[in-house]
Amino acid sequence: QVQLVESGGGLVQAGGSLRLSCRASGTIASIYHMAWYRQAPGKQRELVASITSGGGTGYKDSVKGRFTISRDNAKNTVDLQMNSLKPEDTAVYYCRIVDVGTWGQGTQVTVSS
Repeated sequence: QVQLVESGGGLVQAGGSLRLSCRASGTIASIYHMAWYRQAPGKQRELVASITSGGGTGYKDSVKGRFTISRDNAKNTVDLQMNSLKPEDTAVYYCRIVDVGTWGQGTQVTVSS
């Protein structure tokens, strides 16, 4: 059974940093197109960043230059480094295996002003 577990969320002041990690079990994360999404209260879930099996990356315009998605194949994780955080980055962040549609349970990120 394929499962994704996110970690690393928390409360941080504006301008601070957090690193989210998505650990895959029951499969090898490196063979898939993986992505991070987020959902703020009252808003639709949106794509934040993605990484293909070949290592190609893509980002939502508002996070370009601040967020970096990467793989750690030894740990079987996909990570999201978030720098220069803003209050509008506050949301529940979800990891997803794009190819098969598997979602994690989410991790809360709260950025205070």
